[in-house]
Amino acid sequence: MDAFLSTDFLILAGILLTTGVIAGFIAGLLGVGGGIVIVPVLYHLFSLIGVDESVRMHTAVGTSLATILVTGFASARSHYNKGAVDLELLKTWGPAIAIGVIIGVVVGGNIGSTALIAVFAIIALLVALNMAFRPADAHISDTLPGSPFKQLIGVFIGGFSVLMGIGGGTLSVPILTLFNYPIRKAVATAAAIGLIIAVPGFIGYIYYGLDLPGRPDFSLGYVNLVGFALIIPTSGFFAPIGAKIAHAIPPRLLRLSFALFLFITSLRMMYDLLT
Repeated sequence: MDAFLSTDFLILAGILLTTGVIAGFIAGLLGVGGGIVIVPVLYHLFSLIGVDESVRMHTAVGTSLATILVTGFASARSHYNKGAVDLELLKTWGPAIAIGVIIGVVVGGNIGSTALIAVFAIIALLVALNMAFRPADAHISDTLPGSPFKQLIGVFIGGFSVLMGIGGGTLSVPILTLFNYPIRKAVATAAAIGLIIAVPGFIGYIYYGLDLPGRPDFSLGYVNLVGFALIIPTSGFFAPIGAKIAHAIPPRLLRLSFALFLFITSLRMMYDLLT
């Protein structure tokens, strides 16, 4: 009991609660499930408390996916109530994304922490640069490609999203807008895609992390239950607020906000790789 009342634990709890506020708001605003904030914060917190490097990034990713179950649901429901979620796209893309998630979980469960960090940092940087510097009206086609290319894109989104511990919006939003898909509708649909990624991803990271040494206390596989319990109260509450604001601000500002968060996060993760 004393461990839960210690100064260090209370500081950690405060940081995680604040992370939930930011992650939930961003999840609703940008349709990214909040993982883009949660993964790096958990990674650095686990470093500070001495979690073994071999499981540090995996536990950050697994815990992030667990929180997306709550945050993604709150965000998706809010967007759905506004009629912004493309259900037809989900029907055709959902199975391919799920296949990608399964592949990603198997790969993520069998590669080292450094590789996971590199995947997160590189993809986040590429997406940030694309969103920041690509002209708003620049696109390669007016419609999404047909089969099988559309399904292959879904596999790519599912696979790399689960490796990064994110809800899918980080990849699906820029890809959809590349095919002249409306940004607000892309953000709303991405929130629902996050649930397709989070459910099997969450289960997979529990399985691959079972009984491994070096994980933080109170972990189920690669999912840290303390981090999960402290993040979801605020993230679930603030996700609908972010979703509401997403429908009230200019699309260009939405794109730049998305890019800024990705850019800062990727630089920080790259710094860790080089030091």
